[in-house]
Amino acid sequence: MSLLAIYRHHASSRAASLPGQHSQRLPELITSDADLIAEELASRGIRFQRWPARANLPAGADQATILAAYAEEVGRVQAEGGYSTVDAIRLHPDHPDRDSLRQKFLAEHVHSEDEVRFFVEGQGLFCLHIGEEVIQVVCQADDWIAVPAGTQHWFDMGPQPRFCALRFFHNPEGWVAQFTGDPIARSYPLLDQVLAPTG
Repeated sequence: MSLLAIYRHHASSRAASLPGQHSQRLPELITSDADLIAEELASRGIRFQRWPARANLPAGADQATILAAYAEEVGRVQAEGGYSTVDAIRLHPDHPDRDSLRQKFLAEHVHSEDEVRFFVEGQGLFCLHIGEEVIQVVCQADDWIAVPAGTQHWFDMGPQPRFCALRFFHNPEGWVAQFTGDPIARSYPLLDQVLAPTG
């Protein structure tokens, strides 16, 4: 289930938390309604869509099979955005570099091009720092998101990552980030905390 949480963030609240800790913040809005998620994100310049599931796509499908299954949607996104490169990234809990990759993605950063992802399997948490807001989006299978170039953000794949996502690039070198050095990510929930049951 996709999830959106919007927090009000002020510079004075940037406490020097220890890694893995966050202050007890309450979101101003939290919803799992896909239409409302798309509407709220669109008002902030973020595109979000739910693509039709491919019931005949086998679990663990390779990149070629995934691209063939979603050829219509991939072609449309490439044509609209001029993305020359599309690939598939897959991470499992037994990935040897999962911890170092997680820490790298958790540091706030920006890109010189849009960050465009489609989740084929699993889930991940995008955290967008826009003005005085932090917007957290749990993307799950069939979610497509496009974060504009220059948007401050971070991403959490969780301590036991399990996802496959298509990535769209202008730059043939793929994922290139400029890190801001801001420890803001330490002040907000991580993927497993966002998804933890309450009550």
